[in-house]
Amino acid sequence: MEDVNKVVDLTLDSLNIARTARPKAGITRKGNHPVLFLVGNSTMRTGTLGNGNNGQWGWGYFAPEYFDEDKITVENHALGGTSSRTFYNRLWPDVLTGIREGDWVIIELGHNDNGPYDSGRARASIPGIGKDSLNVTIKETGVAETVYSYGEYMRRFIKDVKTKGAFPVLFSLTPRNAWDDADSTIVTRVNKTFGLWAKQVADEEHIPFIDLNDITARKYEKFGKNKVKYMFYLDRIHTSAFGARVNAESAAEGIRNYPELKLADYLKPVEVDTVTGSTRKEGRPILFTIGDSTVRNKDRDDEMWGWGSVIGDYFKSKKLSVENCAMAGRSARTYMNEGRWEKVYNALQPGDFVLMQFGHNDGGDIHVGKARGELHGSGAESKVFQMEATKKYEVVYTYGWYLRKFIMDAQEKGAIPIVLSHTPRNKWKKGEVERNTETYGRWAKEAAEATGAYFIDLNTISADKLQQMGPDAAAQFFKNDHTHTSLKGARMNAESIIKGLKETDCPLKKLLK
Repeated sequence: MEDVNKVVDLTLDSLNIARTARPKAGITRKGNHPVLFLVGNSTMRTGTLGNGNNGQWGWGYFAPEYFDEDKITVENHALGGTSSRTFYNRLWPDVLTGIREGDWVIIELGHNDNGPYDSGRARASIPGIGKDSLNVTIKETGVAETVYSYGEYMRRFIKDVKTKGAFPVLFSLTPRNAWDDADSTIVTRVNKTFGLWAKQVADEEHIPFIDLNDITARKYEKFGKNKVKYMFYLDRIHTSAFGARVNAESAAEGIRNYPELKLADYLKPVEVDTVTGSTRKEGRPILFTIGDSTVRNKDRDDEMWGWGSVIGDYFKSKKLSVENCAMAGRSARTYMNEGRWEKVYNALQPGDFVLMQFGHNDGGDIHVGKARGELHGSGAESKVFQMEATKKYEVVYTYGWYLRKFIMDAQEKGAIPIVLSHTPRNKWKKGEVERNTETYGRWAKEAAEATGAYFIDLNTISADKLQQMGPDAAAQFFKNDHTHTSLKGARMNAESIIKGLKETDCPLKKLLK
């Protein structure tokens, strides 16, 4: 088969290094509890270490989050660059030593089962599930080898697992960022090649088959082409942390929904958020506000207030409810990383609105200290950092990139995003109040314009008010410092948002009092 990957494989060639990097088979076992072994390639585990230091992640890294570790442990034995043939011949014997009766083995291979049979990586298997074989001599080493079909390697995995008294499960491949149509609405499937062959072997051997390829592809089709782009990193095959999490979630869904599959008994219960979106009443949209402490603070008595806790006063309560989902101390990046945006995203319905305002905390340290900063700007730039506190790797994007993600996610759900430049601080220089016109204000506007979202220049509108009243009078609009607002300041910012809203054609203004 043609080598369709056409990417540079970053996997180290030394199998000795690979063996020391991957866990010793069965080492995570707790007492007599079973182990779930993951067998696959770089879409399950990228690089030798599999820790995201190249900005790419395999779904096997996140798979343990879906299982109850007090009932079963998950070991990721995948290795980038391997095919069904090379994994079976070189790595499988090590894995097999740790498998016991009652264990489970998920096998997802095929991405690399193409290219030459007898040169280079020499990892191709014969297409299909036939019994045919091919005798080859590897050109570079002179080693003789018999090559079998993809299906035959799958059968051998299955036989070995069953011999151990364990339970094999076949998965189809993760989808690539590839589309069948010019409009990019249909994700390319593998249901005529490796997905089909894996299913045929599973049916033949009477074992479960989970079509991971189709489960994730259906999600991609709902996401749309632009969102799918950030499911991958550097190429169209290897996933970012976002894409890896989607695949891990799809794997759990496939296991949970497969009829009478006992492996599902080891999954954690699906958590249901009963708070976000709980104000919804039939026929009424929700206005969600997201941001930092200038949007949501203590919001009581003579304390610091955020505008998100008072803005509801300006809307018709019988037409709209407001949920302030902001959190103090967050940047756009940490708001996303902590799963806060995911809760809002899951609660969104067509016709809802999202007011988003970040920027106060987005210029800090990126990988040390509070580690909440982002790259400057609104472009597509990104860089891999190792976090000082956790030693984990993370791809960090620009401030505008995170805003665009929130915007596109909201638009995908049929909601209407409105981007705000952040509230002005009570900082003055030569009689002029500080503004963010050339930094976060500009980048927020660029993110909105790039995605067709509404933009309100809150910073300018409120700064103009402060400028007009002067430094002495402005002090009463702040509490404790130059950033956080008093109740009076929160109301001023809310009124600035309303003023800006009225100057747009956003349908939210029709719900104003």
